[in-house]
Amino acid sequence: MTTKNIKHILKGNAINVGTFNVQELLPSRVEGYFDPFLVFHHGKTKADKNIPIDEQGVGAHPHRGFSPVTFIYKGGIHHHDSRGNHQVVYAGGTQWINAGMGIVHSERMPEKIFELGGEQEILQVWVNSPAKNKMSQPAYVPATKEDTPTITTDDGLTTIRIPAGEIDGVKGIIPTFTNVTTAMGEMKKGGSYNFTFPTTHNTLLYVLEGELLINDKQTIITKQMALFDNDGENISVKANADTLFFIGSGTPINEPIAAHGPFVMNTQTEILEAFRDYQMGKMGVLIEE
Repeated sequence: MTTKNIKHILKGNAINVGTFNVQELLPSRVEGYFDPFLVFHHGKTKADKNIPIDEQGVGAHPHRGFSPVTFIYKGGIHHHDSRGNHQVVYAGGTQWINAGMGIVHSERMPEKIFELGGEQEILQVWVNSPAKNKMSQPAYVPATKEDTPTITTDDGLTTIRIPAGEIDGVKGIIPTFTNVTTAMGEMKKGGSYNFTFPTTHNTLLYVLEGELLINDKQTIITKQMALFDNDGENISVKANADTLFFIGSGTPINEPIAAHGPFVMNTQTEILEAFRDYQMGKMGVLIEE
């Protein structure tokens, strides 16, 4: 089986989103978007005892035309949206929103964040939707750690949770519009795994903390992302230290991308329409309680 080789190693830029301290990996200067992955943020922050919990995190904001997905590694996320969804998902879980024609949501810290250690660590990944699904009815699909299909290697050193897609016959529970796989990984030092994805897929791997040896050639360390070429199918991963990582792989949609703020469509006219519809309340209204 041929190897998917690394074509770029990315380092993020520090930005702030709400009360989160964020490393932004995508879009990148060298690659732009990595279709179907549009935005990739690694957020890590500590709860502030001097600020009400329901004011920490990211307040109400709209989306249209793609799936904003939150992968939770530490702490938890309290999701609330204009479609009436109101749920908390903790570490190991995922909150997947198919924004479709439009949804307004917030992502706050859970009330018991201090009982969980007071730290929140997440990835937010924007997965593009094809044109035919950009105006579909919105859907919110949470997956807890316990509900997420999981692979554990025989030596117990590697755990891979698969919210969406498929790895080695283990299928995720979250429906997607296109062929896309997402996986949250944990490896103890000495752990290893061989991933296989179609040559046609765009594949990325990000290390939240730790150090991974990729294809016995290159080392990826904390807060670095590897983007892979479409030159093979196999990616071997070995942990040089205890490591948290994420891997995503998907079929490129190969459609025009028009993006502005919280909306991702195919044309600038559609972006203007999205802003108009939001301002007119057509995406619903979210009043946080």
